[in-house]
Amino acid sequence: MIDVLVVDDQSLIRQAVSEILAAEDGISVVAQANNGAEAVRLAATLQPDVVLMDIRMPEMDGITATSLICADSSNRAESVTPAGAVSERTRVLILTTFEEDEYVVSALRAGASGFIGKGSEPEDICRAVRAIAEGDALLSPAATRALISRHLSAAPSVQSRTAVELEHLTEREREVLLCVARGQSNQEIADNLFISPHTAKTHVNRIMAKLNAHDRAQLVIVGYETGLIAPGG
Repeated sequence: MIDVLVVDDQSLIRQAVSEILAAEDGISVVAQANNGAEAVRLAATLQPDVVLMDIRMPEMDGITATSLICADSSNRAESVTPAGAVSERTRVLILTTFEEDEYVVSALRAGASGFIGKGSEPEDICRAVRAIAEGDALLSPAATRALISRHLSAAPSVQSRTAVELEHLTEREREVLLCVARGQSNQEIADNLFISPHTAKTHVNRIMAKLNAHDRAQLVIVGYETGLIAPGG
């Protein structure tokens, strides 16, 4: 069962999304929150698998709440997860409009695993929650890459990571990270590097552990911020 916390300051949207998810087999809405501060408190108490998070809310916005939830979740996961293993943690899925590119990139940097539009079909919302719970990034890595590319092209000086962080990676892991940053799937990475999809997935998981990244969306950001790949490259 996937436990979900729904966060939105608009009661109609919050209730509608909750009803959509509650009607889906294998998904349980454990709580609702109407602002970021309440979301942080509930996430710490309930430890849901997924937090479906709005961005613009009173008292505390969704980006700040995402940063606090992901930081707390990472600390909890690292305290009980063997080194190198893929940890179980609360993941955040941003519920927004696609006109808010700058907010989406900020949310991804804060630790969100992806985003989905408020106008999405019910089945797409459920599919997104399942994908995020399994550790995937949404929308696709390519769509996330396009957003980050546009953002960094407009503000190339925004860089919070350095190439030094990549020194812990093997040459093969650098190659895999470059593929991920370009938005390639495990199958595409396998085809390009002449390895199996399972090996590609193993490399991706090891890279996430070494770089303390939550998921593939975070690896896309690392690729750009370290200069491994340039915006538009």
